[in-house]
Amino acid sequence: MQLITAIGQGISIVAFAWYGTFSLRSPSMVVEFERYGLARLRVLTGTIQILGSLGLLAGFFFRPLLVLSAGGFAVMMLAAVLVRIRIQDPISAMVPAFALLCINLLLAAYAL
Repeated sequence: MQLITAIGQGISIVAFAWYGTFSLRSPSMVVEFERYGLARLRVLTGTIQILGSLGLLAGFFFRPLLVLSAGGFAVMMLAAVLVRIRIQDPISAMVPAFALLCINLLLAAYAL
């Protein structure tokens, strides 16, 4: 089980670090956040994703940070899925957020 959670943790670290950086630096993400109706939250979201990925990394050594970061990401990805439902995106567009929701929910539960 430890190997599975370590792999999930690694996937989540890379995904959120990449997406957070992309959110802060890419002009296409400005357009995406406007489409979501969340333009004013783009910088905050990207910053939280980068800091949270660092929290997940630290979670390898300090379990409370794993619980906090993974739990926070699970909530964030639930919100992402709900936003995609609200703007009527296709189900295929929701799959990455739903997968990260599941991974981080399992990580948080395992770390408790």
